[in-house]
Amino acid sequence: MSQGVMRLRAKICAAASAVGKKETEGPLGSFFDLRDPTDRYGQKTWEASESEMQRQALALALKRAGLTSKEVGLLFAGDLLNQCVASAYGLLEYNIPYCGIYGACSTSAEGILLASIAVTGKSTEWAAVVTSSHYCAAERQYRTPLEYGAQRSPTAQWTVTGAGSFVVGAETRDGVRVTRGVVGIPRDSGVRDTANMGAAMAGAAADTLLRFFRETGETPEAYDRIVSGDLGYEGGALLCDLMRAEGIDIRRQYEDCGQLIYDRKTQDVHAGGSGCGCAAVTLAGYLLPRLRKRTDKRILFLPTGAMMSPDSVKQGRTIPAVAHLAELEG
Repeated sequence: MSQGVMRLRAKICAAASAVGKKETEGPLGSFFDLRDPTDRYGQKTWEASESEMQRQALALALKRAGLTSKEVGLLFAGDLLNQCVASAYGLLEYNIPYCGIYGACSTSAEGILLASIAVTGKSTEWAAVVTSSHYCAAERQYRTPLEYGAQRSPTAQWTVTGAGSFVVGAETRDGVRVTRGVVGIPRDSGVRDTANMGAAMAGAAADTLLRFFRETGETPEAYDRIVSGDLGYEGGALLCDLMRAEGIDIRRQYEDCGQLIYDRKTQDVHAGGSGCGCAAVTLAGYLLPRLRKRTDKRILFLPTGAMMSPDSVKQGRTIPAVAHLAELEG
């Protein structure tokens, strides 16, 4: 059985995004569908707010696809919270067979690959994907509650408050093609610093991207963009250096969702954006419309995830990471 590139026959037929205040104020703010300047979406807790973002994003994506929940055979969803509770609570009202997934910040690509595999193999006609993160909820779980007022390291990234949803259907449908994919292999670069996720994830991103180029024979020049999930400025520079060391220069095509979503000069985000919602809303709101309009023809979408937990960090363990790749064509 091959552990390399999968050929897929699926399309992302509809998508939707929901974000908070800081994301609305960023460079991509006008591209997002749903925005709440309070970050609460009418809820009392940050965790419930994240669930509500998921619920609303999926509702809008299904509406755009012209589908009811009864027509969707599988739902892949995940988030950053323990036991993926944002997804579990947020999607309760949908009567869709549910697969909870956890890829940390790479969850959007993991979900899209799983949905595309299911559709390609004709296990279902339609599959949906939802993922999210919330700055306040993530800080409380992984670091300290905001009320503590802890200082942030220059290498730290800002967890995006956002949820992205995608409806995946057969290749015969209208939409953006998912043509090939690579499921990432967990890699450990020996990083223990939770305030430097970029360094922890860059090696995994390079590993997945190298596997794709070596097996397919493609070059960076074949793509309009090579977009990593949320390596931010620290990890993005490391990825480019790692690829150059292997004889592949991606700098001309390279971008990162964590760099795109915020303005580093005017917004205090340090090393850029992160979180499950980062790559999801950037893809749903910004990248997919460019492919639909043929502004871009081919994109490599490469979200990365740091596979840590609050307990593993307290125990002093290193932070393994994973990166999943989806080749998207207009």
